[in-house]
Amino acid sequence: MIEGKKIWKPGNMLYPLPVVMVTCGSEEDGYNIITIAWTGTINNTPPMVSISVRPERYSYDLIKKHMAFTINLVNQPLLKAADFCGVKSGRDMDKFKTVRLTPIPGVDVPCPIIAESPMSLECKVTQIIELGSHHMFVAEVINSIADDRFFNPRTKKFDLENAGLVSYNHGGYYEQGDKAGKFGYSVQKKK
Repeated sequence: MIEGKKIWKPGNMLYPLPVVMVTCGSEEDGYNIITIAWTGTINNTPPMVSISVRPERYSYDLIKKHMAFTINLVNQPLLKAADFCGVKSGRDMDKFKTVRLTPIPGVDVPCPIIAESPMSLECKVTQIIELGSHHMFVAEVINSIADDRFFNPRTKKFDLENAGLVSYNHGGYYEQGDKAGKFGYSVQKKK
């Protein structure tokens, strides 16, 4: 025993997680949206990400067929659609029509981006790793497509921190909070 601590069952308690809507498929076989919380950055040069998907999910075969997907970041206005797309299957409906989102054809992948998303990342799958309940799609980010609304007109900088992004934390959704620091602030010299 560790005083003041409880040993708990093993589990995925790495929270908070980003909430993203992954778009897949093509116009020929139909676009789909799957909400994913098991995603992350895995490399800088080249820029690479991963998503983990259960093989029985409808989107799994679409991603595997095209070896591509698009990650669309979720903010507060997209949250209800993101939740819906995470609990309903694209086998049963056209999710874009049902949740009233706008697909825009991809630039360099067959998958669409979600027009309403503040940032979309077009990804080409480089590897599929079978892990157990989920398979991890490792992918290179080939395009980052940012919404004009979040560019600061004065600095021309993309202000992603003002997009109201949402995270998932142990069964609940949370809007991004106040800034608590910046990278390197612990060693920054005082002015």
